[in-house]
Amino acid sequence: MCAGRFGESGGTRRSNRPQPTKSRRQAADAFRPAACPGGRRTKPSRKAGKLMPKAPRIAVTDVTLRDGMHAIRHQFSVDDVRAIAAALDDVGVSHIEVSHGDGLGGSTIQYGFAKENEDDLIRAAREVVRRARLTALLLPGIGIIEDMKRVQKLGVETIRIATHCTEADISEQHMREAKKLGLEVVGFLMMAHMLAPEDLAHQARLMAGYGADVVYVVDSAGAMLPEDAYARVKALRAALPDTVEVGFHAHHNLGLSIANSFAAVDAGATRIDASLKGLGAGAGNTPLEVFAAAAAKRGLETGLDLYKAMDAAEDVLRPRVPRLVEIDRASLTLGYAGVYSSFLLHAYRAAEQFGVDARDILVELGKKKVVGGQEDMILDVALALKKQKEAAAAR
Repeated sequence: MCAGRFGESGGTRRSNRPQPTKSRRQAADAFRPAACPGGRRTKPSRKAGKLMPKAPRIAVTDVTLRDGMHAIRHQFSVDDVRAIAAALDDVGVSHIEVSHGDGLGGSTIQYGFAKENEDDLIRAAREVVRRARLTALLLPGIGIIEDMKRVQKLGVETIRIATHCTEADISEQHMREAKKLGLEVVGFLMMAHMLAPEDLAHQARLMAGYGADVVYVVDSAGAMLPEDAYARVKALRAALPDTVEVGFHAHHNLGLSIANSFAAVDAGATRIDASLKGLGAGAGNTPLEVFAAAAAKRGLETGLDLYKAMDAAEDVLRPRVPRLVEIDRASLTLGYAGVYSSFLLHAYRAAEQFGVDARDILVELGKKKVVGGQEDMILDVALALKKQKEAAAAR
């Protein structure tokens, strides 16, 4: 079994879960050497007489219990979080993110009320997570520094501070305070497709200067092609010191989450986000179990147990969600128009309320370059489209 916590190797813990039979364990082992080499680092290989560098170790952050909240209107219960977090810890992810879909403090009338208090959800995860780092998301302006201090006392070890890709400067106060608290600090540059690689790299340097240990290229709209992901990660990797890691967060709106994640790895990313069944905003995120299989075939060391990832997706998550994400006409439009993925369900509701096509709403939002936090614009656009429709019918 691979290490659980990022940066450690070896080590196992006892589990009350039924152990796989010998034949099943033998079958699973056939998948594991590349992705999970018995808790050991793979040795560099030789090819044509030359020493080849070994594949990098990729730390996978699972976002099922944060980004996945968007897909179910933030309705995970304490019991859901406890079961899913325990399964993820067993899979071998390096980080498990638990928050409202819009981060700490996001349970509001604007973003949608969560089923349960976020502190209770974090406590439930903390009870069962033994190896992964417990993580939370904070968007300055939605969450505040006091939220960060509170969840640190509850056992959160990593804080991910997210801003629009042009607004890294608003993260300074939060990042500096997080460093004082002893938290691992991750910068999240959202809607990164909207900014040229060199300009995005400048924003990343700001976050690194504030104390970020990792800076992510975040494809919030699922609008990137592999070459877009590669160029942006490459620019960050070239601009940041070696002590600062680069990560990539994909959405599957164009069906490219795996391809884009691999492009990011090729460009130097060592942190990748994923979720069980791809559960997330829009058409979802990189599916964890699929990434585990594809990464193993590619020879990437991730620390993930493929069979346990499959089982967590099918047996633990699936019975707990009313619907799975898919690339439907509206989520595909998100990627095509470059619109923030969490707008999807809001657009569906507005379309029904005003009798217009959700795709028209999303395309118009894309034209206006609306960004995360401007959910109120969805109703404005829907109302304007309704008036246009009525005016056209009256002619």
